[in-house]
Amino acid sequence: MVGPSPIAGTRCNATAAEAARRLAQNAEAVCRHYLSNGSRTGHYWHVGDVANAPGRSLYVRLSGPRAGKWSDAATGQHGDLLDLIALNLDLSSLKEVLREAYRFLALPFGPYSDARPTPTVRGATEAPKRLFASARPVSGTIAETYLRHRGITVAMRGLTALRFHPRCFYRLQDATLLQARPALIAAVTDLHGRIMGVERTWLDASGSGKAPVPVPRRALGSLLGHAVRFGSARTVLLAGEGVETVLSLKSIMPCMPMAAALSASRLAGLTLPSELTRLYVACDADAAGRRAFVCLRARAQAEGFEVLPLLPTRGDFNDDLRALGPGALAIALRQQMAPLDRAYLSHP
Repeated sequence: MVGPSPIAGTRCNATAAEAARRLAQNAEAVCRHYLSNGSRTGHYWHVGDVANAPGRSLYVRLSGPRAGKWSDAATGQHGDLLDLIALNLDLSSLKEVLREAYRFLALPFGPYSDARPTPTVRGATEAPKRLFASARPVSGTIAETYLRHRGITVAMRGLTALRFHPRCFYRLQDATLLQARPALIAAVTDLHGRIMGVERTWLDASGSGKAPVPVPRRALGSLLGHAVRFGSARTVLLAGEGVETVLSLKSIMPCMPMAAALSASRLAGLTLPSELTRLYVACDADAAGRRAFVCLRARAQAEGFEVLPLLPTRGDFNDDLRALGPGALAIALRQQMAPLDRAYLSHP
């Protein structure tokens, strides 16, 4: 096929335009996820074709006013990142493509989705910064009770990326009512420590679990490529999906730098330190977790660092921590780690 994707001529609504704009803002993360066999060269991502074959015939602009635009010199195909996703996954309808795009962006899609244009990235980070600044340290709060109830034993005073807000507003799906509820606030930062977003986990007033609301965990701000970071990483890093998964591992490896990307797709597109030599990936035991590791393994081959999977025996490492206890979990992890890094384990 020469020319743009078949869906290009059908895209005239605000939802599609907004999805394309948001994807373009995160063009490199999109490429790392859907075109993992490619690599970055300057301001472009090069790969063989839309199906993710190795090669360099297709190139995607990663920055500037044409960010997200792509062209395949071999076939004449071209378009934006919505077109690319449609061709990559062989999706024929606009609705299917938008659903996939909003899934990747971790945004709601459907009658309650917010398709209104958002401000620039700088403006989009202001609300998360204000929310995090208005919260307080987690020690001695419902948030600490919640984490302890999940079996997490790491010292709360060292978790500067986490705070507690006693009255964080929760918007119901009909958008007509706001409820003030206690919440755990996690700061999502870039490699320089700048707050780009937050994740809010609304809690039951007792601290024994999440709040009894339809969606107790929501993110806000610019998230792709960024993470909730525990410690500063240079040559070695452990990365996982959820905050609780990562904190479960932090409970037995308190000195290991770690990052929670907050979803499998964002884990695959995580921005990594330039000096990184070894990455541990805490894989959730599901298809999305396996896909994230495959993407990161392809990046490791292209960018020259080592990547090692850490595999739970149950659904995730928080399940393992609560079922096995820290000692048994440390023994299971020891066998999966490089000998040089086993000293990070606080249990034999």
